[in-house]
Amino acid sequence: MTRRPPRSAMAAFGASIALALSISGTGLAQEAAPELTSDITSYPNYGGEVDCEAQTFNGLPYTGNLKSIEAPDPMTVVFTFCNPDVAFLPKIAFAVLGIDDADYLIEHMGDGSILSEPNGTGPYKLEQWDRGNRMVMSPFEDYWNDERMARTPTFELRWSAESAQRLTELLSGAVDGIDNPGRDDMPTIESDGSLTLYPREGLNTFYLGMNNQFEPWSDVRVRQAIAMGIDRQRIVDNFYPPGSETASHFTPCALLGGCAGDSWYEFDPEGAKALLAEAGYPDGFSTSLQLRDAVRPYLPDPPVIAQEIQAQLKANLNIDAEIELMESGAFLDANEAGQLDGLFLLGWGADFPDTDNFLNYHFGPGVGKKFGGTSPELIEAIRQGGQTADPAEREAAYAEANRLIKEQVPVAIIAHGGNAAAFKADIDGAHSSPLTTEIFSVMQPADRDTLVFMQNGEPLSLYCGDETDGETLRACEQIKESLYAYEIGGGEPEPALAKECVTNDDLTVWTCTLQEGVTFHDGATLDASDVIVSMAAQWDLSSPQHVGRDGQFGYWPSMIGGAFLNTPPAEE
Repeated sequence: MTRRPPRSAMAAFGASIALALSISGTGLAQEAAPELTSDITSYPNYGGEVDCEAQTFNGLPYTGNLKSIEAPDPMTVVFTFCNPDVAFLPKIAFAVLGIDDADYLIEHMGDGSILSEPNGTGPYKLEQWDRGNRMVMSPFEDYWNDERMARTPTFELRWSAESAQRLTELLSGAVDGIDNPGRDDMPTIESDGSLTLYPREGLNTFYLGMNNQFEPWSDVRVRQAIAMGIDRQRIVDNFYPPGSETASHFTPCALLGGCAGDSWYEFDPEGAKALLAEAGYPDGFSTSLQLRDAVRPYLPDPPVIAQEIQAQLKANLNIDAEIELMESGAFLDANEAGQLDGLFLLGWGADFPDTDNFLNYHFGPGVGKKFGGTSPELIEAIRQGGQTADPAEREAAYAEANRLIKEQVPVAIIAHGGNAAAFKADIDGAHSSPLTTEIFSVMQPADRDTLVFMQNGEPLSLYCGDETDGETLRACEQIKESLYAYEIGGGEPEPALAKECVTNDDLTVWTCTLQEGVTFHDGATLDASDVIVSMAAQWDLSSPQHVGRDGQFGYWPSMIGGAFLNTPPAEE
């Protein structure tokens, strides 16, 4: 099956016509991004080239690392960077960089139908989304990869925020597997011969966030006081499952450079009170403690842990914190938009096993408004760590980044949470992933035609280019695929939609050769333009296809792009 008539891979070079517009406050004329087309062979394809040395594109500042994406032929895609991209392969295996059919994305992004009607290349395709209840998927009969071919005729994804409810469903036989069993549920699972527990390494971080654009968080002494005034060990001992640890650094120590440099503050309530008094708050203050009721590997019991932190803030620092529970999607959107004005409970699970994944997303040049702002020194240290191939030099750069995080306290780190998945013992191919990227197509119950997995929350959409929620990404990973994938049950990248991606000596040019004969669920055939359109829709703020669910595209600045194209100048 083919999607469109044969065409020359070079036919579209220079074919787009751009419109001129004025960006307020710049005094310059920029060209608007044209509509993406399904025969595109390069990007950017208007407004000149990215100027790496001047750090500009289209008359605007550009701090990103990606310079261009080109298709020298229909089955080859070349990514060119301004500086080395050391972690390119694990990055492009991430679900956020899943590839859409170009025609389908262009047609369905504008009306929003792409959010709930995905068209992927994955082993499962969506049959039904019963909002608030379940997703039902069926095997894609023309799937290209025998090793990940769906083995079970029906896969159902369900959800519950309560760990006790998830365990009840598993014990009753209503579901075949669950995510994140509670701390007290793990012994029950381990003692039941009909069940198997699959622990995960704690590649995650739980933290208290503070936006420095709001008082009192604008004062670093207040932020340091929060870091010193929370008894983190008490929280881990009382509320976290086995395998958890009190965080000594923002990034887990298992990753290169994650724990380079000085360790975090010790618990020191008297020193914290002195800092508050020095900052003008000798009697404490009132604030909100904002969170979403969503269980995650880094936060196993959100309301209970929030209550513990609330009590500690009052007892240790005389801070009155009112708990504010928010809907999950609204909470994440407000965080991206820099609208959370209290202390907020949030965290991070590794998307790919590299320190750059933790530090770049939170404190790099594309951090946006999550914490109000970050320092040029911290951005530079993270940039050096992500663009340096030598392990010793990377570790030194991350040691400096960790020093600056401790000094500036954009967040108060708490814990790395141990966690697990659990399945019925008769599920062949059952596994957990350290990246929470379980692939259900390789699993098969002994005597049932339906595999049911219960996770913590409902997906927000099925277009994951504009999502950051782990429950959402897990759903996308069954339906869509990226150029690379993570090994089953592990974190190593391996070829997927690309046969291979190879690089030049200095890691600035990555050339990916695509698999032949891969089709999307609607019968369209994969080629290089699909990759370019999928990437360009995320990369370019001025693209008519840069829409998504809420338009934040929060991951792109910390992924291969490094920043968006056509970012408006900062307000004076």
